[in-house]
Order: sequence, then structure tokens, then C-alpha cells
Amino acid sequence: MTTGHDELVFLPLGGVGEIGMNAALYGFGPEKGRKWIMVDCGMGFASEEAMPGVDLMFPDLTYIEERKKDLLGIFITHAHEDHIGAISELWPRLKVPVYATRFAKSLLETRRLSEPGAPKVDLREIKPGRRVTLGPFEIDYVPVSHSIPESNAVAIRTSAGLVLHTGDWKIDPTPILGDVTSAEAFRAMGDEGILALVCDSTNVVREGFSPSEAEVAATLAKLIAVAPQRVAVTTFASNVARIRAVALAAKACGREVVAVGRAMDRVIDVARECGFLDGLQDFRRADSWRDLPRDKVVALLTGSQGEPRAALARVSRKDHPDIVLAAGDQVIFSSRAIPGNEREVGAIINDLIEQGVEVITDRTELVHVSGHPRRDEMAEMYAWTRPQTAIPVHGEALHLDEHARFARAHGVDNVVKARNGTLIRLSPGRPEIIDHVKSGRLFKDGNVLIDGKDRAIPERRKLAQAGLVSVAIAIDESGEVLGEPAVDIIGLPNRGRGGAPLIDTVVDSVSRTLSGLSKGKRRDSEAVEKAVDRAVRSAVNEVWGKKPACHVQVVEV
Repeated sequence: MTTGHDELVFLPLGGVGEIGMNAALYGFGPEKGRKWIMVDCGMGFASEEAMPGVDLMFPDLTYIEERKKDLLGIFITHAHEDHIGAISELWPRLKVPVYATRFAKSLLETRRLSEPGAPKVDLREIKPGRRVTLGPFEIDYVPVSHSIPESNAVAIRTSAGLVLHTGDWKIDPTPILGDVTSAEAFRAMGDEGILALVCDSTNVVREGFSPSEAEVAATLAKLIAVAPQRVAVTTFASNVARIRAVALAAKACGREVVAVGRAMDRVIDVARECGFLDGLQDFRRADSWRDLPRDKVVALLTGSQGEPRAALARVSRKDHPDIVLAAGDQVIFSSRAIPGNEREVGAIINDLIEQGVEVITDRTELVHVSGHPRRDEMAEMYAWTRPQTAIPVHGEALHLDEHARFARAHGVDNVVKARNGTLIRLSPGRPEIIDHVKSGRLFKDGNVLIDGKDRAIPERRKLAQAGLVSVAIAIDESGEVLGEPAVDIIGLPNRGRGGAPLIDTVVDSVSRTLSGLSKGKRRDSEAVEKAVDRAVRSAVNEVWGKKPACHVQVVEV
């Protein structure tokens, strides 16, 4: 029984209405004295077009930062970057224990917390089957299948009832390594009674069951066995089952495995430490590539998402120091492009084909499967758990809306459509939205975190679209212009529509404007700057069709 003022609430600050940047809060207690736990703290990747100069995005955790004395801990469901990638950046603002399985803990320590200046995070290993009690919360990890080892759903119990946060999952009876999603475990929780199911929506628009990792392994073994020359396989570095499948396929036909890319090296080291690569040969270093016969080698490469600095992109541009491919070699994309990365991936594929390399993707062969459930798998989950309430998460608007319809069709009376910043009361009473709190994104700009209100990003977009004109003018105290104004143009074409140099257009515009101002007006530096700015932008627009950014500086001498 809850006390009169105790409430159980759910508050996503990332990962709802988007894919990535997962961060979910669960709170229990009276409004003024509520205790909180967080599930996951992940990052997202920014597109260069939308966010020039920014690579990484993080959820805005202002709401819980202001209540950090009541935050008891952070629980990591699994080690994908969209679930752990913000820890090193945002943990110093929270400074609470972080609970993770051995693999996730080791990968976090190796990947993020080994960087210069990284914080000393209070990381605590958690094992499925061992309950953790924090304040009013009892937390159990429930193993599930996914595309990375040691993935878990999180069962959260309070005196108000049980909430099941699925994390990322699928049903795979033959996952190569790692756990299966146990029908018995989820049925048992369903029998106990689940107040709310907070569930992955990623593949809700896809029918049927996801294929198994074992099927992918069989395809890779077939392709590698008949390949006439070198084979390079690119996949998500975190997919240890896929790495193991490639290594087993190579071993079966007498090929050596060469691992290429820092992310790949880090994951392989952690996977070996955790026993996931037991029984496999040691992998060779990249600098051994040229010494191995072309028909006796398989490369594991980073860069499946078209990252320009990753190994595969460098190989496709022919500027990798060790790895070269030639006509007759094969590249297998054991991955699928994340939405937004299609153009970069396509460019790499085209470069490889131009070199005579055969490219194999999941369009023609079963070389990749998703780690998320399709509709028939989700139907199984709802049949096992029979929740009172469903809250779709981990998806864009299309996925969340379709998941809501799906849940109702499978007998769930209460379906709450959440977005980042939506505060939902789960108990007591009928679940409902009770507030909307501050949420949003933070952006990693160099070594600085900025928010969406910072002027840097919109100004960069403007510069990218129309360039910059810089004008410096010296004026004495009597209003006389001293010397010639210094003019520079950046990011503008050399010539305008009529063929005249654009720099001349700018210089003439500045001269005419200064000549047209009285000495009294020229003594007002702010008035001069505004007049020159307007005139230059107008003159350039007339001959180019765009108005550039204009920076005018008046130096009073």
C-alpha cells in the first residue's frame, strides 16, 4: 500500500521521440521528498548538416541535477553508446553510483573513462539474480537477447508495484553468445502483476520475428568460405557475437583475422577478458595485412556507419596506412545504416565498387539482423507480461504512435504517450501525465558542452550557407576615414552574376556608404557599422542572390 502522498512517477529525459540519448528517471515518494533512480545515460550522434562542428549530443539533465541529492543511482541496461555514452560527460553533475554488468563496466572504463581528464566515476558491478535495494526501490536485472553481451531489462519494485523497463531486447533462441530472453522469467513477472511496461519501440513497424544471430553466422561462414581473395567485414564494434561469428568462419577455412580500428580493439580486449572469445585464435595486428596471402585473411573493420575517420572510410579512400583492397576482394557490410548515415555509407560503397571490390550488404544476403523486436516478438512480450499500463519508448514519433496502437490491440487498457520531459504518475490511481519539465539536448562542441540556446550553432549554419564578409574601418575623432578599409570575404564565390569580382563589389559598397555619411555620422561607430552592414549585404545579394553574414569593425583612432 502506498501512503496518502506517495507517488510512483516516470520521467524520460532522453530516448523518447528519438532513437538515442536514453535517460529515464523513476521517482517514488511525496512530491517534495521524492527519491529517484535513473536508467541509462546515453548519447546521440549529430549530423554535420544540422549541427556543424558538433559530433555528439547528450540529454539535458537539468531537472535531476537540481534534485541530485535525491538521486540514488544510475542503472545501465547495456553497453551501447546510446545508453552509456553520456556518463563521462554528465556524471560529474550528478556524482552518484553507476551500476552496470561486468562487460558494460569494463567497456565504459576502457572506452570513455580512460580518456585524459575523464572523471573517476563510482562504478559498481551488478549481476543478474542479485537484487539491489536503494531507498524505496528494489532493482533486479533480467537478462535479454540483444546485439551486445549482457543486455538486461530492469525490474523496478516499490510498495506501489512493479515496473518493467525492457531496455533494448529481442527474442533470439540461438544468439551465438549471451542470454536468451526467457519466457519463464517474464511470465513470472506477469503473474506477479506488472503496473507498467516501458518498452522498446524501434522495430514495431516491422512484421514477424527478427532472424537469429545464428542465421547471420551461417551466412558469413558460407560467404567467407567461397571468397576467392581477401574479405573485409565491417560491423558495429560492440557486436561481439558478430565478431565471434567472423572469427569462427575464418578459422574453419584457414584464414587469419586482422582487427582494424581502435573501437574494435577495445571491444575485443574486453570481450576476451570476459570470456566471450574463448577458444578463438588471437587476432593479428593491422600491420600484418600485407604479409598475409590474399586468400588467407579476413579483416574486421570499424566504420560500418560511414564515419569519415574510421578504418573502412580510410580504406575506401586508399589512405589507410596498412589496409589495402584490390579488384576481386570482398567487403561485407554486416550492419545496416542508421537513419541519417545513408549518404556516407553509400559514398564508401561507391568508392569500393569503383575499385573493383565486391560489396555485399543485407539487401542481398542475410549478413545483419537487428537487435530489436519486431511485432510478433512484441506480441509475445505483451502475452507474457500482461501489463496494466504500456508506455512506448526508444523510438521516433512514428514508432511510438504505432506502438501505442499495438499495445491497445493486445489488451492494454492504459497506454500513455510520453515524450522527453513528460512526467507521468504511474500510481496511485489511473496513470496520467501530470507535468512537463525542462528537457532538451546538450552538444559537445570541441571540449565544451553547450545547450540549444547557444548562438554558436545557428551562426555556423548561417556561415555555411552564405559565408562571411569582414570589414575593418579606421576613423579619427573628427570623422575622417583613415586609409583604405580592410575587406575580406570568406565562403563567397570569386565572381558575381555579371562576372565582376565579388571583393570589388564589397569594396565599392563600403566606399559609397562611407562617402554618403556626414562627418557627424561617421563619429558614431555604431551607426557606421550598421550602415556598412546593410549596404554590403544588399550589394552582395544583388549580384549573388544571397546575403552573407557581415562583420564590421570601426576602430576609433
